[in-house]
Amino acid sequence: MELVKIVEADLSRPEDQEAIVELINAYAADPMGNGTPLSDDVRQALIPGLQQHPTTLVFLAWQAGKPVGIAVCFRGFSTFRAKPLINIHDLAVLPECRGLGVGRQLLEAVECKARAMGCCKLTLETQENNCRAQRVYVAAGFAQAVYEEAAGGALFFAKSL
Repeated sequence: MELVKIVEADLSRPEDQEAIVELINAYAADPMGNGTPLSDDVRQALIPGLQQHPTTLVFLAWQAGKPVGIAVCFRGFSTFRAKPLINIHDLAVLPECRGLGVGRQLLEAVECKARAMGCCKLTLETQENNCRAQRVYVAAGFAQAVYEEAAGGALFFAKSL
């Protein structure tokens, strides 16, 4: 097996742009994504949207010149700690490369960047039934957020607009 190389994406580089669209499309089509590929409109708007968003941070995993994994992140801020944080919005590995440590390597790269930026934490969300991903996250030191025991664990909610 050829080594996996993790790089911070350059959103102005056509090769990275193509890799991002390809990997997010594959993730969207996965049952643990949306179960549906990206629409043509979203495929066209994805890179310009990421470029215009001021806190975008993307990591790509390459193996034998092919993109095999992605971590799309956004910088945020913790008001309780008065420090920056990184939210891992999307973490995906192509199905044929799962179980090879690519997700772990992507998480390590994000953590290294977060530490260099002085971040206080990393955050992410996962589908309730995505047990495989949850095992990777727990092995990397993630746990359900609990800020005050009496309040219970944090839950993630969304409202489509």
